Amino acid sequence: MNTPTENLIGADKVMDVRPIPCSVKHGLIIKQWLNLAVGDHFILLNDHDPVPLYYQFAAQWPNAFTWEHLVKGPEEFRVKITKLKEATLAAETTECCGSH
Repeated sequence: MNTPTENLIGADKVMDVRPIPCSVKHGLIIKQWLNLAVGDHFILLNDHDPVPLYYQFAAQWPNAFTWEHLVKGPEEFRVKITKLKEATLAAETTECCGSH
């Protein structure tokens, strides 16, 4: 599958990651977040609760983001992720969603 890495966030600020392979999903989400301006956000749309991603953000960028569940299942999950301060990627991140 050839997944584009640009324009993953629609005009409605929704990043639909449901069709993206798990092996690259976290890396693409993080890349989009790192490229946000401070104070900006996007809404992550996924088919499961992205709890592992939340813990990854919390470990790598404490106090640099907010994480607000807008919809919590059962078939779709929407999380508003806001960038609070500048952040950089310390190491390549590709690990995904546990059992998904």
